[in-house]
Amino acid sequence: MGNITKEATKIRIDKLKDLIEKYRYAYHVLDKNIVSDAINDSLKHELQELENKYPQFITPDSPTQRVGGEPAKGFKKVTHQTPMLSLIDVFVTYEVTNWVERIQKVYGQKITGGFFAELKIDGLAVSLIYKNGVLVRGVTRGDGKIGEDVTQNVKTIESIPLVIQSEDPMPTGRQVKIQNLIQNSKLEIRGEIYMKKSVFDELNKKYKKEGKPLLANPRNAAAGSIRQLDSKLTASRKLSFIAYDIIMHKDI
Repeated sequence: MGNITKEATKIRIDKLKDLIEKYRYAYHVLDKNIVSDAINDSLKHELQELENKYPQFITPDSPTQRVGGEPAKGFKKVTHQTPMLSLIDVFVTYEVTNWVERIQKVYGQKITGGFFAELKIDGLAVSLIYKNGVLVRGVTRGDGKIGEDVTQNVKTIESIPLVIQSEDPMPTGRQVKIQNLIQNSKLEIRGEIYMKKSVFDELNKKYKKEGKPLLANPRNAAAGSIRQLDSKLTASRKLSFIAYDIIMHKDI
């Protein structure tokens, strides 16, 4: 009977994890709130209770692992496999022209067809490492060559998936191929951790009422939140993440 109970519990835990991830994806990626916060919280609470009773079923990609236990004593240094280069500001037209000329000289051909531009989110650059589709490490940019391991803190950000998987119940052949590639590789996702202006205003309003020091600006608030040794404090800052690059590493 005990084995049957454990088997049933494992099935329920897996179901809860799938539901919570489904609702997280809908909210943060598709901008759809398909269940109430109360329902989502109740699912997370049930999962936590089951994992407390059966810790052998806890996995790194479980939603309960977003916030760790004891505060960290410090951040380990990590060398980036591929350097994380920084952006350089330009303020006059000839600086852009010089930049284009340098690129054409390096590639030995003239640039035609225009440029692609995207918004620059002002936050903290971070590298996310996924092995077999599971998030295993989060590292700050640092000096571009060496950053700091902030894995536990990035796990608190709901818009960062703990596991990358197909959302299509009936994927096409190409999607299956991509999914197989993800599940058998080491992916590095680079992006920016930032704080929304609405969250910044909400937190400062709360801190002012509590008599606490106010946050200076959203950018510094995001950077400071990620470098907190207590991941629970990081979680309370309600940070967001946007990806802008992906690197496939051969070694795993």
